[in-house]
Amino acid sequence: MESGPGQIPQSQIQQELIRAVELALSGDWEGAHGIVQVHEGHATACWIHACLHKLEPDESNSRYWYRRSGHAYEEYANGRSELITIKAALTY
Repeated sequence: MESGPGQIPQSQIQQELIRAVELALSGDWEGAHGIVQVHEGHATACWIHACLHKLEPDESNSRYWYRRSGHAYEEYANGRSELITIKAALTY
């Protein structure tokens, strides 16, 4: 589904979020963080953002982003595994 006039198409956001996950998994925290900040109104971007802060670690900031994503900090013990799960959901 595409976004409204003047907005980024949903398919493009999805590709950018996949890229953010790939960057995070390869160790480019800053690159991944830059992408998710652009899309902070998108629930999946908030979820990725939460994982990034979990990996940092910055628990209070991570919990903030989990609340915005609709997910819970405790859902996954390992941030990397969680990012792999998110990427699989984005590519499905």
